[in-house]
Amino acid sequence: MKIIRCKDYEDMSKKAAALFFSQIHMKPDCVLGLATGSTPVGTYKQLIEWYEAGDLDFSKVKSVNLDEYVGLDGTNDQSYRYFMNENLFNHVNIDKANTNVPNGKAGNMDEEALRYEALIESLGGIDMQLLGIGNNGHIGFNEPSDAFDKITHEVKLTDSTIQANARFFESIDDVPKTAISMGIGTIMKAKKIVLIANGPKKADIIYETCFGPITPHVPASALQMHPDATIIVDEEAYATILAKRGE
Repeated sequence: MKIIRCKDYEDMSKKAAALFFSQIHMKPDCVLGLATGSTPVGTYKQLIEWYEAGDLDFSKVKSVNLDEYVGLDGTNDQSYRYFMNENLFNHVNIDKANTNVPNGKAGNMDEEALRYEALIESLGGIDMQLLGIGNNGHIGFNEPSDAFDKITHEVKLTDSTIQANARFFESIDDVPKTAISMGIGTIMKAKKIVLIANGPKKADIIYETCFGPITPHVPASALQMHPDATIIVDEEAYATILAKRGE
């Protein structure tokens, strides 16, 4: 596991985007694992800027997103399909037929989970996976539990995750209570993983992720076992990590 220290959110976003820039150049038909939420927005903005400058070509890229809320379809402005269209896909030359997000409106979530897992396998797996991290250590929507979830699955969201996501909805009552998410095992199969986190609120969980015990109670701690995981954090988060380590 490698930790990259950045000045601020903008610097963190550019460094993360640079890794994806390199991945696309090295393998134009690569499979990118993508994340949603407020943290990756700056990374996507930078990729769009490079595309608009003529430095990046998404025409052969395929993508698979980590998760989707159960009950929301792609026309809902709080769905993750909508988020990806608005924050990346609508602004670059990616073929939307090659972009994949779990179907939150599927009639049978167990069948949809198996379909999505098979889809990722059929694409040859994920070349580079982008991750954010929840305050409780969740990656994707893999919440703290007694065991690591291996494959794509439906998950009941914890109260803390619902609270954290309520800012995107008119009311906390509108926040979906379940989601469909890649499992920890699915994420760990990615050839490369890039996790981004910024601000003092993420510092404690980043410390636990990188230096704490490997435990399903901190789902992101599984990344310690990945052969090519990069953690990119800003100065505020990094300062807390140093303090906790006594450095």
